[in-house]
Amino acid sequence: MHNKTLLLVDGMAAVYRAFYAIKNLKTSKGVPSNAIFGFVRMIDQLKKAWNPSHLVVVFDGGLPAERLELVPDYKGNRSPMPDELRMQLDGINEYLEAASVPSIRRDACEADDIMATLAVDAADESVRVLLATHDKDLFQLVNANTKIVPVTGKYEIMGCEEILIKTGVDPTQIVDWLALIGDSADNIKGVPGVGPKTATKLLTEYGTVEKLWPHINELHGNKLKESLGASWDIVVRNQKMVKLYTELDGIPDWSGYSVAAPQVGKLLRFYEKFEFHDFARNLREPELF
Repeated sequence: MHNKTLLLVDGMAAVYRAFYAIKNLKTSKGVPSNAIFGFVRMIDQLKKAWNPSHLVVVFDGGLPAERLELVPDYKGNRSPMPDELRMQLDGINEYLEAASVPSIRRDACEADDIMATLAVDAADESVRVLLATHDKDLFQLVNANTKIVPVTGKYEIMGCEEILIKTGVDPTQIVDWLALIGDSADNIKGVPGVGPKTATKLLTEYGTVEKLWPHINELHGNKLKESLGASWDIVVRNQKMVKLYTELDGIPDWSGYSVAAPQVGKLLRFYEKFEFHDFARNLREPELF
């Protein structure tokens, strides 16, 4: 049994999910509030579902120079943030402060790497770590102490067995699996002709891409041999792209993110400002059961 649970929330994943899940929600003054409302509900659902002792919301702070050097158009395929969402970010930060929910953002650091640094440190101390995310890059962190949960707060959990069922490979093989297939969401191209099923088959047989390399000429199918041979530099590059940084400097210790009581007066004023009447009522009159 774990005495402590650290819940790490992928902030932008939650923000975007909230924005697109809830349509046309505005205050009586016409101020958009759909992303804020959905985000507040997600944090509330996550806390109720997992009862963490420690909690932090992690936001992207930009792309690391090392990855941009390897792939100059890394994540260059993503659409700009909608204006109606951007104008709600201050409100989300206002909520986090009033609710006493810690958040972290570092310039030129991706949320995944911050989450990875915190997760590895906490898991090493036998803390139960839950990563609220939809990003398959974070599958590589899953182990006996670290699991994936959805940002929506639904009661689903992905451990090593669930990762194996979903991808066909063990979490320790996820970096190599993504190195072979690429990641279209991040604009990282993989080996032409190698999809998830082929990558899973290769890694099931050889274990790692390093062990696969000497046996390329023994593979069935000339196209596969040629494609892997011609693209091996891409595979090696992709390993560096998708492997998360777990030793970022300047990240506060996970133990400083204890769950705290909200600033009730401040939070009530926030709810009233955005006309979240149910949230305000629940704060005034907590449920007894």
